[in-house]
Amino acid sequence: MNVSRRIRYVGCTVAAVTTAVVMTASPASASGDYSGRAYVYGGGAFSDDWGDEGVLSTSRHTSSNATCLWQKILWADGRLPWNGIDGVFGSDTRSATVLWQQDWGVADDGAVGKNTFGATDRWLSDLNGNGAVDTYIGTHGSFKIGRNSDGNYIFYDRQGDLRVAGYNYLTCG
Repeated sequence: MNVSRRIRYVGCTVAAVTTAVVMTASPASASGDYSGRAYVYGGGAFSDDWGDEGVLSTSRHTSSNATCLWQKILWADGRLPWNGIDGVFGSDTRSATVLWQQDWGVADDGAVGKNTFGATDRWLSDLNGNGAVDTYIGTHGSFKIGRNSDGNYIFYDRQGDLRVAGYNYLTCG
């Protein structure tokens, strides 16, 4: 095999291996910071589902369905108006988050990390009595919530459309 063909052969082999590694890699690096998942996730008992979720803030996962889910929690707890649920973690959501954190004794940094997200687990409920989470019960309202067959949290957005709470995209409104 001449040098030119050998270089092409090695180049093709490296390219094929690199492609295989990239194609099998999970999307975790762009997902939830603690769990590494691309969606707000739960499994087993729902009373401890959210203590390992990703960070939501004005600089992380700022425009996402996970943020939309958090805004619904803020609404249910009387800290954000209904029309503030848009999936964008802006200054209003940050301010509402600080107030929520002060209400519930969580460090009031305005970001939703594992301690803030985890503090909401206690208000996930099984009103249907079938062992599955179906409602978030806030201090001022409640909303339907659940897990799909993959364990990813689903909820209805402001328009009444069913959404999956993902970190890397925004479809709720």
